[in-house]
Amino acid sequence: MRITARIDENYAQKLKVIQQITHLNTTEVIKQALDLLYDKTEKTKLTGKEKNQKLIQMLAGIGKDPDLSENYKEYINQGWKEKHDIDGYRFLVCIFQC
Repeated sequence: MRITARIDENYAQKLKVIQQITHLNTTEVIKQALDLLYDKTEKTKLTGKEKNQKLIQMLAGIGKDPDLSENYKEYINQGWKEKHDIDGYRFLVCIFQC
């Protein structure tokens, strides 16, 4: 398969640095990047049973935190960080204000 991609200067510079350090050509860099991303996404896939178990565990924890009504934003933010590796509070503020 032949792929044509457009990348900005920032990514072009990153590619050059990777190639200089690893001595890999562009094709090999892209293949390894795809392998890493593929492995990461495959590891995060949950079966239906695992999703249900996670939901049950989450629901079982409701009411165990006496400060939930006071600190619910922090709990949501922590969940976003764990699941998506982003600052959930800043993400939501941007959605509503950007």
